[in-house]
Amino acid sequence: MQKESVNMLNETQLFQVQQESPFTELTQMLAPLAAGAGAAVSMEEKPFLELINLKGDADSAVLQKAVKSLTGAVLPLQPNTVTDSEKFTIYWLAPNEWLVQSKQPRLPALCADLTGALAGQFASVVDVSSGNTSLVLSGEKAREVLRKGCPLDFHPAVFTVGQCAQSHFFKAGVLLRPLAGGEYELVIRRSFADYFGRILLDACQEYLQ
Repeated sequence: MQKESVNMLNETQLFQVQQESPFTELTQMLAPLAAGAGAAVSMEEKPFLELINLKGDADSAVLQKAVKSLTGAVLPLQPNTVTDSEKFTIYWLAPNEWLVQSKQPRLPALCADLTGALAGQFASVVDVSSGNTSLVLSGEKAREVLRKGCPLDFHPAVFTVGQCAQSHFFKAGVLLRPLAGGEYELVIRRSFADYFGRILLDACQEYLQ
């Protein structure tokens, strides 16, 4: 009986899932960017957010109703805009594609709910949480740092709160949006995290004390 219990314990441990930030191995290296309030530029990762890639007919009343019901946010229909609710942010990616992002870390649940609500509809719902991570770049020099490696026009009159854009930071693809107070939220692929962290630190060097 004791041997059987040990075997069951080992099998349980085998299937345990442990979440790990893609920046884990860069924690010490990126420490200068974690200075917090008052720093010229700082970075804060927002790991383990739920991220859902959604595709479908933007004119579908069923799609719009399902999104509103399950996220509390209206599906953004204007190009390069975002909408918010208490728990979710929705990024417009294309005329028939969006990214739904939770505001707090959570285990994926929305994907199954949306899939059920859109059964029989011309739509695609894919959980991309584990393949991406989110971060916030803040500080008075945040915009200058982004301009070093991103071709977007970051002037506040051109790229402002409520908008989003897909672009690149040097060679890493990014999805970003301005936040209040001169901050920027970025979504990057997990596979680019190591490169992004290193190139970001290099771009920040002149502003770090």
